[in-house]
Amino acid sequence: MRALALLLFLAPTMVAAQATPHPILFVTQVPVPVDFAAVGSTFANHLADMGSVWRGGDLWIRYPDGSLRNLTAEAGFGNAGFQGTGAIAVRDPAMHWDGERAVFSMVVGAPPNQFQQLSFRWQMYVVTGLGQGETASITLVPNQPPYNNVMPAFLSDGSLVFSSDRARDGSAHLYPQHDEYESTETVTGLWRLAPDGALTLLDHSPSGDFDAFVDSFGRLLFTRWDHLQRDQQAEVPSNQNFDWASEAANAATSVPSEVFPEPRLAVAGSGVNGHRLNSFFPWELRQDGTHAEFLNHLGRHELQVYFDRSFSSDNNLREFIAEISGRTNPRGIENMFQISEHPNTPGRYLAIDAPEFNTAASGQLLRFDAAPSVNPDDVVIDYLTPRSTFGTAPAADHSGHYRNPIYLSDGSIVVAHTSEQGGLANVGTNTAPQPNYRFRLKRMVNGVGGFLTAGTPLTNGINKTVNWWSPDVAVSYSGELWELSPVEVRARTVPPLTSEPPLAAPEAAAFAAAGVAPSTFKAFLRAQNLGLITVRNNTARDDADRQQPFRLRVPGGVSHLPGTGAIYDIRHFQLVQGDQVRGIGGAASPDPGRRVLARFMHGLPATLNPPNPTGPASSVGIFSDGSSASFVPTRRALSWQTTDPGGTPVVRERFWLTLQPGEIRACDGCHGVNRAGQSGQSAATNTPQALIDLLQRWSQANGGLMFADNFE
Repeated sequence: MRALALLLFLAPTMVAAQATPHPILFVTQVPVPVDFAAVGSTFANHLADMGSVWRGGDLWIRYPDGSLRNLTAEAGFGNAGFQGTGAIAVRDPAMHWDGERAVFSMVVGAPPNQFQQLSFRWQMYVVTGLGQGETASITLVPNQPPYNNVMPAFLSDGSLVFSSDRARDGSAHLYPQHDEYESTETVTGLWRLAPDGALTLLDHSPSGDFDAFVDSFGRLLFTRWDHLQRDQQAEVPSNQNFDWASEAANAATSVPSEVFPEPRLAVAGSGVNGHRLNSFFPWELRQDGTHAEFLNHLGRHELQVYFDRSFSSDNNLREFIAEISGRTNPRGIENMFQISEHPNTPGRYLAIDAPEFNTAASGQLLRFDAAPSVNPDDVVIDYLTPRSTFGTAPAADHSGHYRNPIYLSDGSIVVAHTSEQGGLANVGTNTAPQPNYRFRLKRMVNGVGGFLTAGTPLTNGINKTVNWWSPDVAVSYSGELWELSPVEVRARTVPPLTSEPPLAAPEAAAFAAAGVAPSTFKAFLRAQNLGLITVRNNTARDDADRQQPFRLRVPGGVSHLPGTGAIYDIRHFQLVQGDQVRGIGGAASPDPGRRVLARFMHGLPATLNPPNPTGPASSVGIFSDGSSASFVPTRRALSWQTTDPGGTPVVRERFWLTLQPGEIRACDGCHGVNRAGQSGQSAATNTPQALIDLLQRWSQANGGLMFADNFE
């Protein structure tokens, strides 16, 4: 039997000629027919324990003539049969710009004996020798953190960007971070590993960032799990949730409390609706981690089908219903996973809309155009497969589930596809599992009704016989492996290395008016690990947003009062930061790690901000022109709200945002204008008086540092 297993392991599989323009790198995975915190799941897919990822997969390359090479086996990694010390699982290959090497993640090892509870971690490796006739070589990426490092990709300068579950500041007692939904272990965001070994947190995500890559414009695109809501797990007493007073290891504990955003469930008589948010959205960063925002400033109004208004007591506010919203995009989606770009049409992207559970992150195939010049109001989602393929309900036009889509350089599309219409299930037993999902790499072809459908598989199937300890019981699998994560092996033009954009004219004018050199001020920010957020006019809102108050007025100052109805006075801009202070499992014997909660901003930035004696905690004043300006902490998730003169929240931010040290983040309004505001006005261009005031105060406190020749 072992000889047969070895033969299955080593023998290349030949297929009938189905030519591709270039080789395709991909992975195989022993099917894991469960979909919670497993390798194929939408979240918590980074875990390396035996319950999350079964060993036995490999890194493969398929050549244009259909021939295959098992690269990991060739380089001396992995095996068939019993999965013990030398066992592997692989995932997430990504090509270097030169087309001659790729980075991927691999976990090595499994329990060699029954009942062993061992620790395993995904680490990043580089493979070379991809050409036919060459010999594969696989090396561990040096200087990477000793945590689960997954979904790597190359930045324009050769650095690596990846998702990791390393704690935001590396503190052992904060590991692991728990997500905002199920309090499940999650990655903490996107990290950059430079060739010299320098490690930088590019985006702190309380629930996780996934599948980052650099597009042809130099933007770092990824899927972010946006889940900024109060802790639903704390509503279940048996979870024994509690709070730490701070992120310190020896902090005191107390009963759970939350300050932001509004409660998940409406409080009777409050006039405020409950707030629940749970979406996987497309985001972008500059490659230095600055300027985080939705891709092209897309958001719920442009993509989703429905969400509620914030105040039930204001008839001016209304639920968002896509069908009657008047937006350009006629086709709504729920999530966006596994984004990739067309190699010959910059700004054209593929993605998958899948439910959060039950389909191993597979679903409907989408296409959209969103080059940087495209206004988000004009972005249209195209359904390339029927809408039924999003879910698990049988339908006449349901053609199965799709994931990991890529364009090849000839314009054709390759996906991982299963013909199963229902949810992922184990149709075998616990000790001899068999999946109903059979992911195979396939080219898309024309189907019925103007949609595409999966064609003939690119391989004849790759089979393996493996067995392992779970660790309590012996488990075996014999059969077809999943084929996942294809990437075309070819050289590509290196995209521009993007960084923080220069100051816009209104903010540059504020620096000039205050007599402060931006370069000097940014140097101070970097030295103190600070950033700055300034808003030109907090009364300005995009015309699509009728779900939060939009008839806003600064007492004695600017206002935007379209239509009739309730008027909201806003006086203060209040900031919150993501502190990892929610404990799980009881204070007497807590589970490892913590969940992020919103806490009013504290520490150095709060002490440096201009005084606001009449405002609520951690707030700065909103000036008569509607502007605000605030020092903020960096490499930590932030959010904010505007409040009335008495400190009652009016407009609440719905998402977390991260700044980098030295970054000056300027917004034209609270929910910035895409094309027109509530009164039909364009984006605010006023010189923010709050920024001038902050800069003048800073200059006086720092010896009157004045305008310099290197003014930006």
